[in-house]
Amino acid sequence: MSFTTKVKNEISNNYNNSSANMAELSAILRNSYLKELNNIEITTENSTVCKHIYTLFKEIYNINVKTEFKDTKFSKNRLYIITVLDKLEIILKDLAVISENNEFLDIPSEYLINSEDEKRAYLKGTFLMTGSINDPKTSMYHLEFFIDYLEEANFFSNLLNEFYLNSKVIEREKGYMVYIKEAEKIGDFLRIIGANLAVMYYEDIRIYRDHKNMTNRLNNCEQANIEKSMLTSSKQIEDINLIIEKLGLDFVDSKIEEVINYRLKYPETSLQELSEIMTIETGKQITKSGLNHRFRKIKELATRIRENKED
Repeated sequence: MSFTTKVKNEISNNYNNSSANMAELSAILRNSYLKELNNIEITTENSTVCKHIYTLFKEIYNINVKTEFKDTKFSKNRLYIITVLDKLEIILKDLAVISENNEFLDIPSEYLINSEDEKRAYLKGTFLMTGSINDPKTSMYHLEFFIDYLEEANFFSNLLNEFYLNSKVIEREKGYMVYIKEAEKIGDFLRIIGANLAVMYYEDIRIYRDHKNMTNRLNNCEQANIEKSMLTSSKQIEDINLIIEKLGLDFVDSKIEEVINYRLKYPETSLQELSEIMTIETGKQITKSGLNHRFRKIKELATRIRENKED
């Protein structure tokens, strides 16, 4: 069972007050049935969603609703069909699908989604019909809705963004896709539509993946620091060997000679580690910055030797 199906099954068992249920049913109608005045037929591949829609019609309008299913050659899943038999025009007008003049409305009327509960319900109904969400365990974060018409897509995107979800609209071959890619915002959407079990699963996976990514970044950073430290140490030893070969240690002062001896003794340690070792073994406080200052003098001396050699 896909994560999308699990979310739809969960929220299909939730019902709201009558006005929010109407907003949800309006979204379901707008995103599922063919625009015909004399027929309301809704199809879905989810039996739980089918029962939910049936219940909404019965509770709100107390009408006869027929449900049936059929198997298709082109899909592994059954198609569940809900057919409304009574009060077609009343329902379409009541749910702001058509106007009083029987003209189809591009977007629902404002009265239908006045409150926050009604807006949440409208988002829920649209997700039931057109929504799809990737399982965070198996793929990247992605939530999308496929909507037929641009004005409806823009309206729906704006409604999502009233909850600060940062949705965007993109044109597709046969319609428009409204999508959200930010992991945190997708989790917020699941909370908004009341998918509490899905939220817990989603957040557990998200926290695990974020922790894993952070660990990988820290490991990569540590590895980069080790490589950088080894490269620095290698260059220091190269400079030291040049000084010993050309001048000998009698040419340098005691502090520089001390650093040279410790670097040759501990060739793979970082500057910080070397300062700690020298402090312990010599009994004198030698800071990392002080050590760095001495190595700069070694580098300057080695550079002068190379320049003289070239001359």
